[in-house]
Amino acid sequence: MPCRDTSLRPVAEPAYKRLQVDARRRLLLDRATELFAEYGYDELSMSKIGREAGISKALLYHYFRSKRDLFEAALAQAAEEHLRRVGATGDAPLVESLDVWLDWIDTHRDAYLALQRSAGIPEVRELIERVREETAQRLLDSLGDRVTPPVRTTVRAWLWYMDGVCLDWVRESDLDRDAVRGLLLGTLFGALTAAGLDPATLGELAG
Repeated sequence: MPCRDTSLRPVAEPAYKRLQVDARRRLLLDRATELFAEYGYDELSMSKIGREAGISKALLYHYFRSKRDLFEAALAQAAEEHLRRVGATGDAPLVESLDVWLDWIDTHRDAYLALQRSAGIPEVRELIERVREETAQRLLDSLGDRVTPPVRTTVRAWLWYMDGVCLDWVRESDLDRDAVRGLLLGTLFGALTAAGLDPATLGELAG
């Protein structure tokens, strides 16, 4: 009876084990996001992150090659979650999509500040730019064939302005959320009117 050689046959990893690994990695990223927001990038070491997360440094290195790798993965996860939240509003008015973003900032102020402070890191800057561009594209798509070069420029520039307003809001804490929303919508609608959009179109965006 011939003997079957199974030495080179790959052993499939059980699906439940993969799910456990993915779930643990996600929990580590959630905890790392909290720690980076609390302490900042420079004040944390992989040893400290491991202790705070309740795992060994060796296991942490099993999941992430370096502190930079962990930091980038944590930011990437946060960005994906933000885009999913905004996408979940579907074709909802601009106000509803803006509320999703302001709610997140208001709940994660330290994380938002940490993200802005880390914008000098190339990978972080690319991530921020990606989120900003995808958000701009959602707004432009909602305007359809009414998008002109001035309108496109206005929408993209407004998202840079929005970051500035939100950063001041979090740092100074002397404006409430409704005031920030009103300021952002007012400046966007005023700029779009200057770019040539009919005011009735702006009403459609606001809902």
